[in-house]
Amino acid sequence: MNSLSLGDLAQSYLLQRRGTALKTEMARLNEELVTGQVSDIKAILAGNVSYLSEIENDLRTLSGYQVATVEAAQFADATQSALERIQTTTGSLSSDLLLTGANAVGGVLDQLSKDAEAELATIIGALNTDLAGRSLFAGTATDGAALADAETLMSELSLAVAGAASPADVAAAAQAWFDDPGGYAATVYQGSDTSIAPFRLAERDTVSLQLTAQNQAIKDTLQAVALAALATGHGLGFGSDDKRELLDQAGRDLFQAQTGLTAARASVGAAQERIDVLQTRNSTEQTSLEYAKGALLQADPYETATKLEEVQFQLQSLYTVTARMADLSLVNFVR
Repeated sequence: MNSLSLGDLAQSYLLQRRGTALKTEMARLNEELVTGQVSDIKAILAGNVSYLSEIENDLRTLSGYQVATVEAAQFADATQSALERIQTTTGSLSSDLLLTGANAVGGVLDQLSKDAEAELATIIGALNTDLAGRSLFAGTATDGAALADAETLMSELSLAVAGAASPADVAAAAQAWFDDPGGYAATVYQGSDTSIAPFRLAERDTVSLQLTAQNQAIKDTLQAVALAALATGHGLGFGSDDKRELLDQAGRDLFQAQTGLTAARASVGAAQERIDVLQTRNSTEQTSLEYAKGALLQADPYETATKLEEVQFQLQSLYTVTARMADLSLVNFVR
């Protein structure tokens, strides 16, 4: 009877190879036990990875929408904050003009006009707000300020109303300048006539934040404040009665402009609410997909622990056999 035996070197190689395989298997099982997910994805999915690919693609898409949602939320919040600052400022100024201006004389009239000019600079500063270098009220021209400074506005407006003989004429000339494409829009507004594109926050959902410094409510506000600033200076040469009349007109116009500002803020508020809804929906969908992916690739902890014990036992047995074989010698055999 013929027999086949392995030499010492071959046996050593086989034991070493088996030991490496067991160590690799033990490392894999340890990883699965710690992470809770299988390491051999193709095996667990029987080679059909299309479903997993779709889940991962959807997760990547939602991750992109998450970034867009954060950007849209920050843009909307900053816009709302700027509008709130403008409305608070103009609300107080309107009250001062209507309550104080009617009976003011001399230096008080001059101070009201100076206050209006200072507030005009504050309003323009709010309209020139940018978020991470992106102008809020300049349309698609987001790389620059929406408006020139208050000094430029007052200088251009003063030229437009020069020669007006009465407060009514000044108000009419100011209205015409703000409405004229060659007036406010050409000399003070520095943004684009094109609004920014809506933010895409889901496959079929967008949110528009298209408010610019060309908005009528904003122009009405600027016009009213500028009228008050013109009242006591800038070459008009009005007497006290005409100054009071112009300040009163500016106060009434500014009070009426509050309605437009409120509507603009409501529009931004609706966009903020829409962004919150889409953010919640996207987050819920992302959580659901992550759960589905986890369930698909989840390793059974009991089964993994059992296999790990088996591999450890096999490895220990291999070490025992290897050690005993290392002790074999002719002397021990014939003893």
